[in-house]
Amino acid sequence: MQSCGCHDSPVKNLNHTHHNLTSGSLIDRVFNTYKLMHTNQTVDFVKQRHYEWTGCNHTRMGMMDTIMSLDQLVDESDPDVDFPNSFHAFQTAEGIRQAHPDKDWFQLVGLIHDVGKTMALWDEPQWAVVGDTFPVGCKFQNSIVFRDSTFLDNPDDKNPSYKTEHGIYEPNCGLDSVLMSWGHDEYLYRVMKFNNCSIPEEGLYMIRFHSFYPWHSHGDYMHLCNDKDLRMLPWVQEFNKFDLYTKTTDLPDVDKLKPYYQSLIDKYCPGILNW
Repeated sequence: MQSCGCHDSPVKNLNHTHHNLTSGSLIDRVFNTYKLMHTNQTVDFVKQRHYEWTGCNHTRMGMMDTIMSLDQLVDESDPDVDFPNSFHAFQTAEGIRQAHPDKDWFQLVGLIHDVGKTMALWDEPQWAVVGDTFPVGCKFQNSIVFRDSTFLDNPDDKNPSYKTEHGIYEPNCGLDSVLMSWGHDEYLYRVMKFNNCSIPEEGLYMIRFHSFYPWHSHGDYMHLCNDKDLRMLPWVQEFNKFDLYTKTTDLPDVDKLKPYYQSLIDKYCPGILNW
């Protein structure tokens, strides 16, 4: 997913030059998705979604079938593209394959990183699936997209115990101990762990935190990070290069690419998975 990532109002101050959020037919859709997200993503909501989804008891599917099922989905938080997610999956993977031909696990992460969006096909609202992520249970930092205008109705923003820098967390507790807003990053990470997939830790961090733009693009929330998080951050940033800049209307030849990527699936997350 491409971030709107901006410190001030994204509409008037774009820090990224790779897309245009100031005009176009998608801007209202994007803003409305974030408004719903920033109103409803609370500590209680996130805990409830963990209970609902992390048991991976919704369906059983192979990874490639799940990737292709994303053809039914257009991400309502993305201002740049209006074509289905499976194309972006293969674009991202191929970009990584060119730059990192020796890291097949990295290529696979490029392919599967957005597969958690399949939740939207099972009636999860898009504001709990797509978009940039952020910690709940502590102060909402200014680097969160649309920060000024979309949290006004979030009850956690009025809870004194959640409004301090650290909130409910210990300093440098590590991101593994932090509740992130619920979305496709955390869900796919949980699916990977539940199914004992063998993607290395660097790849799991890419999956779990690629939408955490306030952290990997703006340097916020470092007061919650431990040494492991800081070691993993450059990997997440390296992944992000490909997630952001591979969006193009030149669509990949998916049928030609499928056998190679199926071999990576068979190596790292084979067979039928629990979702």
